[in-house]
Amino acid sequence: MNRIPSPADDSFSSQIFWRNHLALPAAGFALLFTLVEIFGLDRPIAHALYYNAATQRWLGAGAGDWWAHQVIHEGGRWLARLLGVAALLAWLGSFCIDRLRKRRRTAGFIFAAVALSVGLVGVLKLVTNVDCPWDLTEFGGDRPYVGLFEHRPAMLPRGECFPGAHASSGFALVCFYFALRDRSRRKARWALAAACAIGVLFSIGQEARGAHFLSHDLASAGIVWLIQLGLYTWLLRPAIPVGEARNSPPAGGKLVGAAAAQDAGGAS
Repeated sequence: MNRIPSPADDSFSSQIFWRNHLALPAAGFALLFTLVEIFGLDRPIAHALYYNAATQRWLGAGAGDWWAHQVIHEGGRWLARLLGVAALLAWLGSFCIDRLRKRRRTAGFIFAAVALSVGLVGVLKLVTNVDCPWDLTEFGGDRPYVGLFEHRPAMLPRGECFPGAHASSGFALVCFYFALRDRSRRKARWALAAACAIGVLFSIGQEARGAHFLSHDLASAGIVWLIQLGLYTWLLRPAIPVGEARNSPPAGGKLVGAAAAQDAGGAS
């Protein structure tokens, strides 16, 4: 016989959810970012992987411009724009097209997730006053390196490179993980893996051009995750009560197991 879910199951499931989606990711992002800052890894990594001091050229410049700039930067920029526009049109269409009505909440979430993720990171980039690698003297520029938490001389022009805005448009695709999470955990995991891969690819493209350091893109990934987690909790998660999802018979005819057991598999 199937055990009737109790309030304790819901409480435990909620604890697992917040552990896997807030506490662990936030701790992971904070740890990685702190290590990069404390050990000053940004510039050594850029020198080792992307910048040739002998030729004073970035890997993604010159012969590499076609993939770093034209494909990853310009093409990737349109990916996020088209996704946001498509979600907005689907949301608007749900008010007059019956078959889109049941997807209204999801379409609204995807549009809000992409717009807020890219928009907030873009605004932060304008106010943090941090230089791009290509602006620094050791990378062929004309400005001294000033750390994120160091005093910046007033004589220096404003920097607009932290966090990584372009990386945020790739990491913004984690919206599909959250959109699928309460429908298919397997598809949601694949969506999460794809979004992370695209975000990393966008980050590499920009770092190879000298537009960003590793810490810029780490910060972008963390910000996007927290924004979308908050939106998911507000817009999507309350729409599918835990008890209801747990007791709904799937195609196989068996009752869905405890949500805690599904959540315990990680950020799923």
